[in-house]
Amino acid sequence: MFDPLGYAPAYLRVSEAIRDRILRRDLKEGQALPTETELARQFEVNRSTVREALRKLESSGLLGRRAGGKRLYVTRPTRESVGGGLSQALALHETRVVDVWEALQAVQPGIAQAAALRRTPAALERLAAAARRFAGRRADRDHAVEDVADFFNALGEASDNLVFVLLNEPLLRLLKPSLAVIIDRVAQARGRIETAQKHIVNAVAAKDSETAAAWMTRHVRDFRRGYEVAGIPLSSEVGQDLDVA
Repeated sequence: MFDPLGYAPAYLRVSEAIRDRILRRDLKEGQALPTETELARQFEVNRSTVREALRKLESSGLLGRRAGGKRLYVTRPTRESVGGGLSQALALHETRVVDVWEALQAVQPGIAQAAALRRTPAALERLAAAARRFAGRRADRDHAVEDVADFFNALGEASDNLVFVLLNEPLLRLLKPSLAVIIDRVAQARGRIETAQKHIVNAVAAKDSETAAAWMTRHVRDFRRGYEVAGIPLSSEVGQDLDVA
């Protein structure tokens, strides 16, 4: 009925024990970890084992060092580290362009709706600033793509929902290469993006959640049309070369 228990190296058991304490909030953000020597004594293992365990936790974003220091502290994984890891995993699992588009279609209208209901004046200004930056990029494709991503990120932050914020990052990383191709090859792409952003900002400013969601739905649907006009097969994998040069 049960398979034999697998052998786990000591450094993995140490890292899992520390990770469990962090996730249970027994070790809180900003709290310093004991020294390697003290941890080795407590776990009854070699310092090299502790060092390997700490390296694993540091690479995952659960531990970090302060500028110029050697001491490790409990940290939160950044949005970028979470998004980078997940987007890499999705690419390795042969995620298709259409998969990313469907995820955007499912998630983004809800984010826009929440942003309209909960945005603060500061969040609204950041969203409007991202839209203004995009509107001013007439020739610089790469910066225009970053401005689109910044608009989506600002919308996520305006929603006051951390799950939305963390979901945005990997999806936007996977969207960027195809978006660059669309902006290059589809003459009306910039104008349609600018129009959608303007209407979304206005709806969020007016706290009109239904209109914000409706315009975001329309905006994401436009991406699919952009793929078709730009000649990007929806079945292509996100890690493939889409000829963005």
